[in-house]
Amino acid sequence: MVIKITSVEQFDELINKNKVLVDFYADWCPPCRMIAPILEDVAKEVNNGVVIAKVDVDAHGSIAGRYNIFSIPTMILFEKGKEVRKQVGILPKDRLIAFIG
Repeated sequence: MVIKITSVEQFDELINKNKVLVDFYADWCPPCRMIAPILEDVAKEVNNGVVIAKVDVDAHGSIAGRYNIFSIPTMILFEKGKEVRKQVGILPKDRLIAFIG
């Protein structure tokens, strides 16, 4: 299951407790729509405690600004609140799983 972030507080709480892959996206972005089903598949397959979440950059620009998101989709892997890796653009499913580690 992919969690849709609905508030700054929810985002902060989530990334500080878990290993989280956050997809920064917008509904109007064609590449973002292309990666959405890949993220759903990965969420079903990865069972190593990773949470996958999505942040709509239009609705939550303050979160996107905090991490200097200038291009979407951008994915950031967080571990206990710290940014571990960042990927701009689409990855195929196998490379996305490797990116998560």
